[in-house]
Amino acid sequence: MAWYLFVSLVLFAFFFMEFVSWFTHKYIMHGFLWILHRDHHIRDGRKMEWNDVFALIFALPSVFLIFKGALSGNSLFLAIGIGIALYGMAYFLFHDIYVHGRIAIKKLPQNKYLRATLKAHLEHHQPHSNHNYGFLLAPMKYYVSEWSKKD
Repeated sequence: MAWYLFVSLVLFAFFFMEFVSWFTHKYIMHGFLWILHRDHHIRDGRKMEWNDVFALIFALPSVFLIFKGALSGNSLFLAIGIGIALYGMAYFLFHDIYVHGRIAIKKLPQNKYLRATLKAHLEHHQPHSNHNYGFLLAPMKYYVSEWSKKD
């Protein structure tokens, strides 16, 4: 497979995972698997949550596709597995470290994208909130609001 097709597949899988995450968050985590996700909405400083089980659930197809692709020489599986893994890393860095501070870092970057996405996610955690299910992308109104501010 040509390198540009491989990179395109990695990027497609990465961006498609935002839709998968949004759908899963709205209809599964806030649906029939709320029992695992509920403790994530209780911010009490715990280092481990039942919600962390979802990280394992999302990692399984990535690990499977990477191994299957690498061992069989199937570039399609490998590229999709890498894209899912990269999304998982971006999710962990943004959601767990930047938003919820599960690993303390003294100086985190600040920019309009991060501030807008952070605001949307924190509003999702407000009691009785039923919106903002995305992880790396928020509804456009948050970006418009942030970009209209003067720094």
